[in-house]
Amino acid sequence: MINDLFGGIEPQQTAQEKLAKGAVLLRGLALDKADDLLTAIRHVSSASPFRNMVTPAGHVMSVAMSNCGQAGWVTDRSGYRYDGTDPETGQPWPAMPDSFMAVATEAATKAGYLDFRPDACLINLYEPGARLSLHQDRNERDMANPIVSVSLGLPATFQFGGLKRSDPVQKYALLHGDVAVWGGPSRLCYHGVLTLKEGEHPAVGRMRLNLTFRGAL
Repeated sequence: MINDLFGGIEPQQTAQEKLAKGAVLLRGLALDKADDLLTAIRHVSSASPFRNMVTPAGHVMSVAMSNCGQAGWVTDRSGYRYDGTDPETGQPWPAMPDSFMAVATEAATKAGYLDFRPDACLINLYEPGARLSLHQDRNERDMANPIVSVSLGLPATFQFGGLKRSDPVQKYALLHGDVAVWGGPSRLCYHGVLTLKEGEHPAVGRMRLNLTFRGAL
């Protein structure tokens, strides 16, 4: 699935867009780093291939996932959790690439989270038709750490709500190279991605890749 990941990247000035208190969207921040990030994704996924995990309720997720870092987020019939071992390979998750750490810490710093050093990165692969329903990221031990989310490939519609599922939801177009950061009062805000539309991105192909950095342990 990770063929044709490479291509030309159009330069774009980074602009900061406020999503909520403690949450910002950094437009184009990762554009000049995209080639290195895509190469690193290829290496990580060769060691821990993408897979469609099963939720505790038995539903197969439409988004394929892999991980790198000290721990990886996994789900199966026994629940959601972080694990230091890839359950499919029986080996530790691949180490977090330097390029991943660099973009995560730069984005967090620009968003005001100066001490963020992620120990886990969940890599999501969306093909057309895949979606991620509204949810909170709450399996991490220390909620003082923000979430940093890097978008690569096809554009997606990001939903960002409040601390209750019933709160109003705003929609934002996420483009190749955009980075969203949320923490502090927004750390447990509900968020999700609407169904990915058909398309072909010149650098990534018929997919969207998303790096989600967390302080998990």
